[in-house]
Formats: sequence, structure tokens, C-alpha cells
Amino acid sequence: MTPDAERTDSPQPPAPDSVAEMAAAPDWQRTLFIMMGIQVGMNIGFTVLSPVMPLFLPELGVQGASQINLWSGILAAVTPLVATFASPLWGRVADRRGRKLMVLRSCFAISLFIGLMSLAANVWQFLGLRGLMGIFAGFNAAAISLVASQVPARRLGYSLGWLSTGQLVGTLIGPLLGGLIADTTGSYRAPFVFTAAICVLCGVLTLVLVRERFTAPKPTAAKATIFQSFAVLARAPGLMPLFVVLLLAQFGVQAVQPVVTLYVEELVGPVGALATLGGLAFSVTGLADLIASPFLGRRSDTLGYRRVLLISLTGAALASAPQAFVPDYWSFVAARFALGLFVGGILPTANALVGRLAPAGDRGLVYGVTASAMFLGSSLGPLSGGAIAATLGLHWVFLITALLLAINLAWVWVKVPEVR
Repeated sequence: MTPDAERTDSPQPPAPDSVAEMAAAPDWQRTLFIMMGIQVGMNIGFTVLSPVMPLFLPELGVQGASQINLWSGILAAVTPLVATFASPLWGRVADRRGRKLMVLRSCFAISLFIGLMSLAANVWQFLGLRGLMGIFAGFNAAAISLVASQVPARRLGYSLGWLSTGQLVGTLIGPLLGGLIADTTGSYRAPFVFTAAICVLCGVLTLVLVRERFTAPKPTAAKATIFQSFAVLARAPGLMPLFVVLLLAQFGVQAVQPVVTLYVEELVGPVGALATLGGLAFSVTGLADLIASPFLGRRSDTLGYRRVLLISLTGAALASAPQAFVPDYWSFVAARFALGLFVGGILPTANALVGRLAPAGDRGLVYGVTASAMFLGSSLGPLSGGAIAATLGLHWVFLITALLLAINLAWVWVKVPEVR
């Protein structure tokens, strides 16, 4: 392991003291596990659509392999692109009005726009609805901010590891369920209706079950502009490098999202259960994440966040490249499983680092700004992946993803400090 992991001149936040412990909500464990369950439901809803969207495009008037590749990337990119600019503003509202409100905003707005997507008559209507959804998106960032504001500082890695587990369970179930719904009903619109319903349910459960310990700031507190929001990152040592880490990580992981089902089709041909097979290729990564993420989350509190982040990035980079050379479908599934063993440790570990480095009073704002990095990576990744697939071929998407993860590994090694 790099000597930098042990260096003593790196910026160190203060160790959690009795004041930090008192700031935790007394029922923080209840809040954590309720939010983990809601996280499962919302991420089932999000990922139900993953294997379906490329197959839905011909119904919206998109024809030809290269056009489907390109539009798959554009449609996957537009929501996080819009959310990149909206997220810091919602982060400031979270600090002033409460994080639970932001979770509710996201649940109900996402439900509305995904429900309307099931009625889209052409690709331009679909694109517009996905753009509007981006204004109100950001459930995962809102959930992280809520949990991080309630738990003791010394249990942040543990808590975000469990929250990530909820996300990964949803990621495991959603794509397979989406493929099954589409193949069983014979409709690529049915999964959108299902997603809208499950997001409404999650919003109602949040409203009824989640309790937030929140003290509103004084009304005279100054409102931060988006530029001042980034200044908060610049003032806290280590936060700006983590902004880059989250951006590159999301870019690398999301670049392959619009092409997985299309790559499966290239491997197996036009079989009847194509949506289900595509869903399995998505879900198996979530299964591996589910196995590895709780372990990595627990170990990050003892081994160190930076060290676990380096391990996760190394494994993810090494597991990405072989996907470009698989000879058959089941080899691809095995490679996706190997990727999932490591990729699940990247975001919760980086977010735990953010939580430890961010000033407590600005935590919602900081998570809003770092969520912008994730949204920007989630936007540029699919857009680039779709363009690469349309011009160079599907195989190149996996190779470039591996390269980007390796670049991120080098950046963390050089720029990100360890936090104890």
C-alpha cells in the first residue's frame, strides 16, 4: 500500500468527540434501516428501466443500430446532466428546510415523470420528460445527506455501507424484474408504470415512517450561490479531489449502462427473452455488490477510507477490460459479477470521506455539490458510451471504462488524503 496512506502531514479532520456524538439522533439506527428499505424500493424503480430503454426506442421511432446506440446514451445522459445544476440548490434547501423534505421531493417528482414517460409518443417527448425529471432528481444524494446528518460520526462508514447495501439490493432486483415485466406483458411501457407506482409507495413510507432530527438555521443566515457552494469544497482540504473522484467513478461505471443490453443482443442474437437476459447481466453486478459492499463499508472504518477506495478502484479497473473480449453470454455475466465485487466499494467509501471532511452545518450543501459531480459523470458517461458504441463499436466502451477507472485510481493515490 502506498506510503501516502500513512503520512501524517495530510489534512486530518478532528476526531469525533462527545459533542459530535451528542449531535447524532437518538434513534439513528431506526432511521438508517428504514431509509435502507426505502433505498431498496427506489433503486428497484430506477433500475427496472435499465434493460428496457434501448429496446423501447424502436417504438419511439428510432431505427438502426447506430441510432439506437446514440439515443440510448443521450436519454441516459439528459436526466443527470440537468440534475448536475439543480443538485447544489437542493443541497442548500436541505440545509435550511431539512433533508427529509428533499427525499419526499425526489420520490414524488420521479414518480410523476416516469409515469408520463409510459405515455410518450416519440423520442422527443421522452427526452423532454427525462430532462424535466432531472430538475427534481437526486434521491440517492438526498438519502445519503439525511442519514449522514443523523448518525454518529464514528459510524458514518458503517451507516453509508448499509445505505449502499439498500441501493445495491435494488440494483440487483430491478433490472431482472424489469426484463421479466417486459417479456411477460409483451410491453416495454409496463415497466414505466411499475416504476411510477413503487416511487409513490416509497414517498408515502418516507412521509409516515422517517423521523428527522433537524434544527433550522437562523432566518438571517446568508444564502449561498452555486459559486459559493463550490467555495465550501475548496476551503475544506480533500473535498475538491473527491469531487473529481466521484465524477470519474460515475463516468466510468455509467458509460456501459446504455450498451449492456445491446451487447447481450450481439452475444446471443434476437432471442425472445432478450430483456430478461439483459436484466440478468445488470443484476449480477448488483448481486456481487451486495456481497462485497457491507464488508468494504465495515472495513473502511478500520482500514481507512482511502485504502479501501484504492482497493475498490484497482479491482474495478482490472475487471472492466475483460468484458470487451468475452466469447459468450455467460462469460460476460461472470465478468460483470467480478466487476460488482469491487465497484460497490467506490461510492460509499468516497461519500464517507466527504462526510468526514465536510463541516457539519454545510453537509447537505456539500453532498449536493458532490452529487453534482456524480450527476455530471452519470450524464457524460452514458453519452460518451453511446457515442463510442455508435462510432467504434460496443467492445471499445468496456476498454475505455477500464482506462478511466485506472486514471481515477492514480488520482486518488496522488490527491486524496486518508481520514482517521
